[in-house]
Amino acid sequence: MPLEEEQQQNTDFETIDAESPQNHKTVLDENAQTDHSSLKYSLLGPSLTKAGQDKVDQLKVSEVIYNASKGSKFFNREEVRDKALTAKIDQILAKKSRLEKLNLSRELRAADTLLAELEASRDLTQHIVHIDCDAFYAAVELLDRPELKDVPFAVGGGVLTTCNYVARKFGCRSGMAGFVAKKLCPELVLFPLNFDKYNAKAAEVREILADYDPCFESASIDEAYLNITEYCSEHNMDAAEVVAQMRNEIHEKTHITVSAGIAANARLAKICSNMNKPNGQFVLPRDRAAIMEFMHDLPCRKVNGIGRVLERELASVGINTCGDIYSQRQYIEQLFGEKTYVFLLRCYLGLGRTNVQPAEDYERKSVGTERTFRDMDNPTQLREQLRKTAEELEGDMRRAECKGRTLCLKVKLHTYEVLTRQVVPPKAVFLADDLYNYSLPMLSKLEQEINGLKLRLMGLRCTHLVSTKKPDTLAFFGLKPPASKSRESSEQETPEATDMGGEWEQLPANAVQGEKLDEKAVDGSDRESHSRRHGKEITLNHQKRSPTPIQEEWWACPVCNRPHAANEKQFNEHIDLCLSRQAIRDTIQQAAAAEPVQSRTHTPDIKKPKEKKRGRQSGSADPRQKKLRFG
Repeated sequence: MPLEEEQQQNTDFETIDAESPQNHKTVLDENAQTDHSSLKYSLLGPSLTKAGQDKVDQLKVSEVIYNASKGSKFFNREEVRDKALTAKIDQILAKKSRLEKLNLSRELRAADTLLAELEASRDLTQHIVHIDCDAFYAAVELLDRPELKDVPFAVGGGVLTTCNYVARKFGCRSGMAGFVAKKLCPELVLFPLNFDKYNAKAAEVREILADYDPCFESASIDEAYLNITEYCSEHNMDAAEVVAQMRNEIHEKTHITVSAGIAANARLAKICSNMNKPNGQFVLPRDRAAIMEFMHDLPCRKVNGIGRVLERELASVGINTCGDIYSQRQYIEQLFGEKTYVFLLRCYLGLGRTNVQPAEDYERKSVGTERTFRDMDNPTQLREQLRKTAEELEGDMRRAECKGRTLCLKVKLHTYEVLTRQVVPPKAVFLADDLYNYSLPMLSKLEQEINGLKLRLMGLRCTHLVSTKKPDTLAFFGLKPPASKSRESSEQETPEATDMGGEWEQLPANAVQGEKLDEKAVDGSDRESHSRRHGKEITLNHQKRSPTPIQEEWWACPVCNRPHAANEKQFNEHIDLCLSRQAIRDTIQQAAAAEPVQSRTHTPDIKKPKEKKRGRQSGSADPRQKKLRFG
């Protein structure tokens, strides 16, 4: 779904960067001496560790955001959340104080045992790469306006979606309100969003990535994970050489730059891709000692999955870098829970997943859509918005080929308070009419509970999904599609057909306590399939194909009359399977027909009176029509 531009000033001030760890730590230290220090730091945004702002005075930026938003509904909501977090941290500190007085030798041994188990799972055999386009939207716009190379500009209106590196030097960031960015940089030029251009350029990048890893994993419209281990082996090249070649090829063909991180797993590759931005790459050797040294001094906030909240909670107990996790390992589970405990120990060891696969290969948990708009309290307009949201969700459900057994309604009040309601319809739903009809009572109930209900966001989501994909009867028998159909589909799914295709799908969030639970990628063409979004059908440069396709011969099975490849051994095995199935059916039918006789022979003395049944008599019924019983 396209990102909705905010139309008013009171909005979420989400930010991106601050490359130097000392930079944002200084903000924490200096703000600690003033009122609302933690709130000011929080207003800097959830993405404080990306590139482009290492020389920005973050203290000044936080003051500008604080003063610009002070007194707004957004500010009041953030202030309440900040006070709640402060109270939670007080509880954490009190609990840790009690734990320090206890003998935690058992917890210490358990932590060391878990560290040993996690260490045994370390895989140093793969070359995982994280590719991230540099200021993607801005870079695409710059292709049409090269004269703005040295001018600070951003893409977006009410909220900035991205900005070039010139603007970032002033403290402008993606997710920042436009009027705040103007205060930081009065010369800032704003451009409207144009997703057709961004999707087209993303398709060009995807086509190149597929040459290096046909099963690459897209994390958003401008980033992806690749496993180039096989490519390095086949071409006898070093991973750094392969990535440098890939980046040069992307720049030559698409005229945009990308940065890359190369490491032994996806978590480390993600961190490394931010080390030499823009237009650079960073290689972390596949060596345990090098990885442990790299993670020891790494600020916790640099790890994907540790945001503003968890960072502040960890800092309160003395964990500022990943190396500090080890010294506090006996307290973590008691203070933060088991999931965060395991997650942090894996971060300390520098462990991460090594499997890279297309996003559509993951089991999808839910499908949803949401939209932000001006404050709305008119009941008629709210219902019109609910209808639009239902129609958008139907389109997403059709593309995902699924239905939902649970329907969730999400709303954000004008006070920035988020409420969710859910219902279990009597049937799995995906049509807009059903989505609207089952969600309308939830909206009506909210109107009754909250006098003068005023919303600024509405969303629908389906969970507990049921697939609506048609079964492949040929695949059931282990058969290939006819050669003619295969050629027709391959001719239709050429790279040219994907040039204007959709976005890279959003990767499922695996991080613990991440700031963004569900970031929606930009929706593409309705005609586009999921596989086409990943470019899996793009011809690979290392894939060998015969210049003249050989006509395959097909034999029809005499039992099921289905086509089968002209392979005598496989064909005979298939016939045996069909005959076996037929024999099983015949045996079950014979057993069913003989069941009444057997029951009379086993119980000759027991005679039950026959009950008269209305309707048709079953004296001469076909035994095949009798109900089968198993067990």
